[in-house]
Amino acid sequence: MLYDQFLQEVWLDQDAPAGGYPYALPVVEALREKRLLFHPRMTYLVGENGTGKSTLLEAMAMILGFNPEGGTKNLRFSTRDTHSDLRMHLHVAKGKRARRGFFFRAESFYNVASAIDDIEGGTEAYGGRSLHLQSHGESFLTLAASQFSNDGLFLLDEPEAALSPGRQLSILTLLHQSISAGSQYVIATHSPILMAYPDAWIYRLGESGLERVAYDETEHVQITRNFLANPERMMRHLFE
Repeated sequence: MLYDQFLQEVWLDQDAPAGGYPYALPVVEALREKRLLFHPRMTYLVGENGTGKSTLLEAMAMILGFNPEGGTKNLRFSTRDTHSDLRMHLHVAKGKRARRGFFFRAESFYNVASAIDDIEGGTEAYGGRSLHLQSHGESFLTLAASQFSNDGLFLLDEPEAALSPGRQLSILTLLHQSISAGSQYVIATHSPILMAYPDAWIYRLGESGLERVAYDETEHVQITRNFLANPERMMRHLFE
């Protein structure tokens, strides 16, 4: 039985195209056979570059009514049309309706900040100051503090790109406050810090498709721990 949550599960049409991008991605092929269930509070998508994390998150965001470049559902602009047609063959099961929401993607955050500036009074909802007048990390924290509120559904694609390790800890605190007030998050990330949120579900995307794993089973955590335990040995191994 599914939890009473905003986003419940996602799956692919049985008659969706076979082969070619993005349907040849192992994660997309896997969704023909099994459904991806979401934790009522925090779900992570992890894996190497090119495994389909961003592609899947983008398709889900568009189905849910977000701009493919990011923002709230009310933020409508287009810089360049590069999204796939995966959304045409993907199904998303929703539960209760979210009062708030935001789709953040690191690669197009600059475009979102520009679109906000172009709206008369747009910056008022983001701390009253243009996000372009702040550092990358500061602008993301401003966005998070102003938009990641209670009772909302938030999709984040590699938010760590803007954040130092210390800032990642700060954002975890903010996410926890939001989750405690009834929000739900789906985050694609490479950061061992961000994916450490307690009791979260972590899905590893790779050649085998899609599998739920424990935090300590992720390659991100294992590599980081091994490196920090003995960086000199790791350097010798790499350079030899």
